[in-house]
Amino acid sequence: MDSGYPRRVRAQRLVFTGRIAGFGTTTGVRMVVGTWAESPFGAFTDVMVQTAEDERVLLAPDARIADFVSDTYRFDRIEVGPVGAESGAGRLDVSAPGLELTVSIGRPAPIDRLLRLVPGALAVAPWWLRFIDPIAARIVPGVHTAGSAGNNRREFYGVRRSRLIAGVSGRFCGRDLGGVAPLLPPVAFGFSSAPPTPQIVEVTTTIDLPSRAGI
Repeated sequence: MDSGYPRRVRAQRLVFTGRIAGFGTTTGVRMVVGTWAESPFGAFTDVMVQTAEDERVLLAPDARIADFVSDTYRFDRIEVGPVGAESGAGRLDVSAPGLELTVSIGRPAPIDRLLRLVPGALAVAPWWLRFIDPIAARIVPGVHTAGSAGNNRREFYGVRRSRLIAGVSGRFCGRDLGGVAPLLPPVAFGFSSAPPTPQIVEVTTTIDLPSRAGI
């Protein structure tokens, strides 16, 4: 059946630029929220949730984004419906199927000073992210800058800036999320978790698809 996706015969590099917020909550729910300003799918927001029972849930705005993300990461359940995000005045408000969320953004994270030392073009270059991956994993446990994703895809995370998350509030599936907490245990959607310390980062994610794969 035709998925409506463009087809290609050579390897393709896809680039997503935006922000990722990763945090835990006092109820045990852990979340990774991606707000993408630029991507092959246009601007969009998606949410990855790992519940206290370790069910992995994807909240995606449409079927083709859900298909692409679930081909790259691992989930137990996928919900498709309106997903939106609004940011400003030190906060990020997110709405998605079963989710209402407010993230309060605080001061720059301790690692932000180190991130600012790296020139922007270098910070997002896949060859550089492969090189620094072992170093990044030691500095921030559980975090990788390069690795293998689903369906033989290669993925690279180039973080440019980072701010701490000062608080969260909201409800998921009718239950109060409680307050912000460390993102522990790590989420298990792919080869890398978000940092244990709740934070929101400016990031460029690069995904290399294998030859003759479609998106």
